[in-house]
Amino acid sequence: MTDPIPARLAALKTTPTIDLKQQWRALFDSEPPPFNRRYLESRLAYRIQELTYGGLKPETIRRLERMGEELDGGDRKKSRIRADLMPITGTRLLREWQGVEQIVTVTADGFEWQGRPYKSLSAIARAITGTRWNGWVFFGLKNHRRGA
Repeated sequence: MTDPIPARLAALKTTPTIDLKQQWRALFDSEPPPFNRRYLESRLAYRIQELTYGGLKPETIRRLERMGEELDGGDRKKSRIRADLMPITGTRLLREWQGVEQIVTVTADGFEWQGRPYKSLSAIARAITGTRWNGWVFFGLKNHRRGA
C-alpha cells in the first residue's frame, strides 16, 4: 500500500485558503494565525507529518534546547524571547505596503531594513508608514486581536 501523506502534502499547494484554514482548525484545535498562505501550508505540512510519523525525538529536543542555551547563556528573559517571539537571525520578513514590497532581515542585534540597522520592528514600521505601529503586528508576527 502506498503512503497517502506525500499526496496530501502536495495537495496543500492547490487547496483554497479557506480550506487550509479549516484544516488548521482541525489539526491544531485553534484559529489559524493571520499569516500568509505559505506559512499556513508549511505549518500544516509539518503538522500532518508530525501526527502521522511522530514529532521530534526527546533527545533532539534536548539538543536543540542546549544549543539555544548556548546562544543566550541560560538567561531566562532571553530564552523566552528566543522561544516565543524573536525570529531566528537571517529570517526575512516581507510586507507589502502601498504596492511596495518591504523586506526586513532579522540580525543578531535587531533588524535591518534598506541597509540600515534598527533595534525594533516598530521603528521600521513607522519609517515605512509615517505613523506609529506595533511592528510585530505590522509584519504579521503578532495578532493584535488575541495578543498571540
